[in-house]
Amino acid sequence: QMCIRDSINAEYGEKVMSEVVPPKTHEEKCVGPDSELAGKASSCEGCENQTICASRPRTGPDPDVGQIEERMNNIKHKILVLSGKGGVGKSTFSSQLTFALADLDKDVGILDIDICGPSIPKILGLEKPEDIVRMSSSGWEPVYARENLAVMSVGFLLNNPDEAVIWRGPKKNGLIKQFLKDVLWEEMDYLIIDTPPGTSDEHLSITQYLKTTKVDGAVIITTPQEVSLIDVRKEINFCQKVGLPIIGVVENMSGFVCPKCKTETKIFAPTTGGARKMCQDLNLNFLGSIPLDPVIARSCDEGKSYITQQPNSPASKAYNDIIQKIISCCEKK
Repeated sequence: QMCIRDSINAEYGEKVMSEVVPPKTHEEKCVGPDSELAGKASSCEGCENQTICASRPRTGPDPDVGQIEERMNNIKHKILVLSGKGGVGKSTFSSQLTFALADLDKDVGILDIDICGPSIPKILGLEKPEDIVRMSSSGWEPVYARENLAVMSVGFLLNNPDEAVIWRGPKKNGLIKQFLKDVLWEEMDYLIIDTPPGTSDEHLSITQYLKTTKVDGAVIITTPQEVSLIDVRKEINFCQKVGLPIIGVVENMSGFVCPKCKTETKIFAPTTGGARKMCQDLNLNFLGSIPLDPVIARSCDEGKSYITQQPNSPASKAYNDIIQKIISCCEKK
């Protein structure tokens, strides 16, 4: 076995991996970058990728997709955690969902594809010198937070946790592909995929690579205020365009209950009705609201499960209710 950090840094520092150019998301009739009509069809007019698609050699289907399918066949359920907005608590929710599934004796993995801002190693308490990705003859070995909780993140590949990852799309796409096809994902009940905000390279890549692997769907995270919902609607539109099912929407940071006087304050006011109203308007499943609790942030900083630490808190009760809905949605399929 060897540490993969040096080899991956050398590889990605020396070359840009050849990747499929992401199709534009604003055009529903995009023929796709691998089509013979790519860059030439009438629907390509005005697309920023038209010149790139037209000049790209036609190489046929991506041969790595078969390897990804083979790896993903070991995993019963695959869930993406998404939001068009940053700072709404995607990684916090992903980590608490993963901890909860592990506590239910599920074999679970979490894949962090936030290439530029990986926070999952910190939130899961994996910051020790021995918490590194190793390479064997069979592939990359994930880091284990528990016996039944496997973790993969670019954070494990950095020499310094404060080191910036300054990569363009093709390099991000290449690493995400390797996370899917080269990591030794054993037989698991759930794989949780934590994503960055937006609807860009990472999102296009992960949905493209997993397209034939029966993804259960996306859990979309938002906060109550309209400035968050504006971007979350874009994420919902993205899911609809790429054919990704939406399990439901979670409203995070939904009010704060004072532990002393029990008065509830809406820190982020739902000026347009919040996530519940949005779900009603868009005919989506509203999974529930999670209130603010300072202990949640402290649990993430300490790499611990908030639900285990505060089992009787209002936020833990909300988490458990939402997680049971997600499990029911996945396991009834």
